[in-house]
Amino acid sequence: MVTDDNGRGRSWFRPGGRVRLELRALLEVLALCGFVVAQPLLDITGRSPDFFIFHGVTPGEIMLLVAFFTLVPPVAVWLLGAVSGLAGPRVRSGVHLATVAVLLVLFMIQIGKHLTDGVRGIALTVMAALAAAVIMAGYLRFDRVRQFLRVAAVGPLVFVLLFTFASPAAAVMFPDDSPGTGVEPRVTGANPPIVMIILDELPLTSLLDADGQINAERYPNFARLAGDSTWYRNATTVAGWTPYALPSMLTGTWPAEHVAPHYSQYPDNLFTVLGGVYEIEANESIGHLCPPWQCGELAGRAGSGLPAAFSETSNLLGEILSPADPVRNPQEDFAEPTVAERLGDAAAAGRDGPEFRFHQVGANQPARFHHFLERLQQAEGVDEPRLDFLHLLMPHTPWRYLPSGMQYETVPGLPVDGPWWGRLALQRMELQLEYTDLLLGEVLHTLEQTGRYDESLVVLTADHGVALTPGTGLDGWIAGDRHLGPDNHGAQELAWVPMFIKEPGQTEGVVDDRNWQHVDLLPTLADLAGVEVPWEVDGISWQRDERTDHEKTYYGHLDDVRILDGARLFAEILADPRAFPAVPPAPLPELVGTAVADHPVRDGPDGTEVENAEAFDEVRPAEGVVPALVHGTVPAEVPVDAPLAIAVNGRIGAVVPAVAAAGETRRFAGLIADETLFVSGQNQLELFLVQDDGTLLLLSRT
Repeated sequence: MVTDDNGRGRSWFRPGGRVRLELRALLEVLALCGFVVAQPLLDITGRSPDFFIFHGVTPGEIMLLVAFFTLVPPVAVWLLGAVSGLAGPRVRSGVHLATVAVLLVLFMIQIGKHLTDGVRGIALTVMAALAAAVIMAGYLRFDRVRQFLRVAAVGPLVFVLLFTFASPAAAVMFPDDSPGTGVEPRVTGANPPIVMIILDELPLTSLLDADGQINAERYPNFARLAGDSTWYRNATTVAGWTPYALPSMLTGTWPAEHVAPHYSQYPDNLFTVLGGVYEIEANESIGHLCPPWQCGELAGRAGSGLPAAFSETSNLLGEILSPADPVRNPQEDFAEPTVAERLGDAAAAGRDGPEFRFHQVGANQPARFHHFLERLQQAEGVDEPRLDFLHLLMPHTPWRYLPSGMQYETVPGLPVDGPWWGRLALQRMELQLEYTDLLLGEVLHTLEQTGRYDESLVVLTADHGVALTPGTGLDGWIAGDRHLGPDNHGAQELAWVPMFIKEPGQTEGVVDDRNWQHVDLLPTLADLAGVEVPWEVDGISWQRDERTDHEKTYYGHLDDVRILDGARLFAEILADPRAFPAVPPAPLPELVGTAVADHPVRDGPDGTEVENAEAFDEVRPAEGVVPALVHGTVPAEVPVDAPLAIAVNGRIGAVVPAVAAAGETRRFAGLIADETLFVSGQNQLELFLVQDDGTLLLLSRT
């Protein structure tokens, strides 16, 4: 029996003690929910202020979010228990003990995930339950354990105070509106209009052909811009993480602190130095460096505020409480919403035409880009010099676009830890890059239409790359990693990024292979904009200086600063640009595009599951979405690496290998790049095992 402070039976059974016992129960539940829910959520989100900035969450909305996850779970759990007291004191006592036990198990699961690497699922749950049982024994036997738990109810308040005043997110909640140096920038020359685009997660190698030039066939608009620009082909980023890389680019200084990419933390930046001379139209994503007095409050934000933040935080809580590792890609938190998602399908259709059509950007256009393009179109005839700035999370994950802008569903649980998954990731990223090229073409066309292209200073770059090479990263082969591996493995994909500067009046392309580092961007741009930077910078202006060394500085973290051999690594890129990433070729490319009827077909073994087969029952290409990513499992009789042909409506759209998974399972996933294979309505999907003699063994037909 649970005893009270005086050794008597707990007063659930004594009417006079009911209020006191309910208060104690509330304190115990509040303490446990604080450690199970509030602390991990506030810790993770507090270290990710870019999450709130991207979604456009206001300080008041952040406080509502904090209050909800701190107070609602414990109060709701306690109220359910209190209501159970209507069935009698024994029921109330039992419900409270069960509540404490469940919360202890959830807490032990979190501790177990931190202390162990390979123990997950049922094994971790059993271990957590045993640990919780030991603690429950102490809770039932010793009053001091219960007293300690009640005192721990102060924990949630401490967690909230730390989040509010000591975490990096504090800068977003209570921004300091100090104006930086307070020194007015000095105008040193002409102030041309500036159009600046920063793309995200784009390695230079993805743009290159075998000769080290822009692949004009796949990326005609990048090639067109390169033909009019100075292309700093040996340009490298500062870091593989946007909250380090972007502020460094726009302040001209190396990363020094783990703080929010926010104007209160970086008061001296591109926008504040140009703000006294230029009208600024800033469309930022994972950053809010342009202060309200220059750009208005969260100008051009594409986030959806509290609802999106609540949804993502709820998903995060589910991952925290689960005994399994998360299967979703955390980068989904930073998916650019489309025009349709931002405005609603009806409003988007009214704005962009009655239907989505092939080769039309339409409602699938990212909303942030759409806003940027609209402002460019309205800039004709503006007298004051203007900076149009866009940071667009393209071709950043989640990879979900085909080259025309047609979307397909992503797969949360798709593996990322093997050679084929690296190949598939590369294909998906490069197809999304082709769509990014289409968007760039819209910008160049708009500038020409409005007569601004020739007179403008046009800057295009990326904040960092992404690594798909084997051995990259902290955990081996991870498709989409941004950590350098041992011996700086993967640096060619992570560090080298495109860097184009078209000066006003420039019409001939120049390739400059000197040692550009992204810390040089601000001082170089300020010189070209005719404005003097009034603070000390770490970078150089390429209008006045150049580097004579070949070393490259790359920040994995503040305590992991790598010095790269720039000359050697850049030479390796130019020697064979298509060697990065080093992924295997797709099997039997000659079969893609051929008709199933042109091959002998026989029945194959049973047991295949196409996990998204139902998506082919009703396909609606006119709405801008097709089930292009096909995935599932095949029976153990199918050899590992055996080629599988995926056919849509009688034509082979992809050939992929069978990949070993847990136990005897074979997984497959392939992307149908040719969207014209899909028709409106029901579509036929077939999966074949390709024999050495060219025979197709039918594994599945939908």
